[in-house]
Amino acid sequence: MAGNGHMSPDEFREFGKAAVDFIADYIENIRDRPVLPAVEPGYLAPLLPTECPEEPEPWQAVMQDLERHIMPGVTHWHSPSFHAYFPTANSFPGVVGELLSAGLGVIGFSWITSPACTELEMIVMDWLGKLLGLPEEFLHCSAGRGGGVIQGSASEATLVAMLAARDRTVRRVRADNPRLTDGEVRAKLVAYTSDQSNSSVWKSGLLGAMPMRQLPTDADGALRGDVLDAAIRSDRHKGLIPCFVVSTLGTTGTCAFDNLEELGPVCNREGLWLHVDAAYAGAAYVCPELRQTMAGVQYADSFDMNPHKWMLVNFDCSAMWVKNANDLENAFNVDAVYLKHDSQGVMPDLRHWQLPLGRRFRALKLWLVLRTYGARGLQAHIRKQVKLAQDFEELVHRDPRFEVAVSARCGIVCFRMAGPCARTQELLHRVTARRSLYMCPAAVRGRAIIRFVICSRLTEAEDVARSWAEIVSQAEAVLQAESLAASKQAAVAAAAAVGPAAASCDPGRKAGSVVHTMLGATGAGGDTQHTV
Repeated sequence: MAGNGHMSPDEFREFGKAAVDFIADYIENIRDRPVLPAVEPGYLAPLLPTECPEEPEPWQAVMQDLERHIMPGVTHWHSPSFHAYFPTANSFPGVVGELLSAGLGVIGFSWITSPACTELEMIVMDWLGKLLGLPEEFLHCSAGRGGGVIQGSASEATLVAMLAARDRTVRRVRADNPRLTDGEVRAKLVAYTSDQSNSSVWKSGLLGAMPMRQLPTDADGALRGDVLDAAIRSDRHKGLIPCFVVSTLGTTGTCAFDNLEELGPVCNREGLWLHVDAAYAGAAYVCPELRQTMAGVQYADSFDMNPHKWMLVNFDCSAMWVKNANDLENAFNVDAVYLKHDSQGVMPDLRHWQLPLGRRFRALKLWLVLRTYGARGLQAHIRKQVKLAQDFEELVHRDPRFEVAVSARCGIVCFRMAGPCARTQELLHRVTARRSLYMCPAAVRGRAIIRFVICSRLTEAEDVARSWAEIVSQAEAVLQAESLAASKQAAVAAAAAVGPAAASCDPGRKAGSVVHTMLGATGAGGDTQHTV
């Protein structure tokens, strides 16, 4: 390698092949690594220099430090023992797509900056929209102004939709009331979502300077039309201007589905933008038999799902569709002279459909995954993981020490230990401390639960059985600890009851020593001790 650090193509080939081998070996042997790292906060700083190296270092030394220092601090999201949060997609075609995108280095903010970047994105977004069963008006190939665009995340898509809805509403209200300023209208805008929606939805309200009302859900965790209608009427009576609704298909806590067939007509009648956040569960719609929860999507103004969650495309790749791209372009079009080109208007300039100016060639990895898996491969992946979740749910049902808090939805099972919430919380604490299994908590109707999510594409039935065995083992430890604590409490109570009598028989003996000998009868390990 040259003294200035520049690699030759041959050196890059060698380095790149070593990196590919590293990734392949990592995935192949990932079950050998504890899913959670055994490091403390701040572990890395003492292991690395405090300054950037003065001279170029060989890539071989960097790869050695990767394994020696970085990998011990990695949480292994693609381990079959990772059952927390949601899946983060990973596949070898997706990794290759990421590599190709980085290698080409395209910044495709307008058509002219790389025509293939824009046009391939339009094509694959239509492919994916058709595969999910979206209405035709969301597609580029439709006669209208609809189409799809790749955002960085569902959080970003929600904010983009909110800002477009805000702009559309301000324009409409000012057309009817020209004396109002933009600021006066914006100050009255209000948005709605359910109390089960993702925190990113609440955050979009903060960033968009629009109060986000969190409306109560029904017993299944779904937002219903009558609740939204009542909130809209109440706010209009207060002089506010309802503007934007986020409906969730597959909530974070329990994978609940809002009722689009009820919410949609209310939004359309009242002139509110309806955005559908299907970040995780949207991937399930590649399977026609799983589309019943999407009923009513035709009422939506925008729809978003994350191929980078459950559909084997590496992060970041969030697929957003809109019925009318004019709403995005009206809100985000800032057309500086240096951005103009002769083909404007023939193809979309996707910088007007997003928050940043620059955009990577993310369509490549989506294209590679769609082509190398095909519809059948993607459907098989989703169906397999749904079945694994159902298998885990059956294991929970069979054990009287546990209960299913919410029936399995997609790849998620919400379960708990029967009895007080502290028991479930202690189980999760013990499992997490052992680092061999990773799950996360939630709450349903005020009760503590544990979310068990089929996350890794590598997960097999044997992995689910192994995870269940670990859960059962730690549940037994929780119950044994409870039993021991109860025995000790009973011993203390008994000692307190006999203490005065013992003291009257032997004035020289203290009651405290009676308690001591009673507690000494059974040690922490259950061994019999001396008694007095």
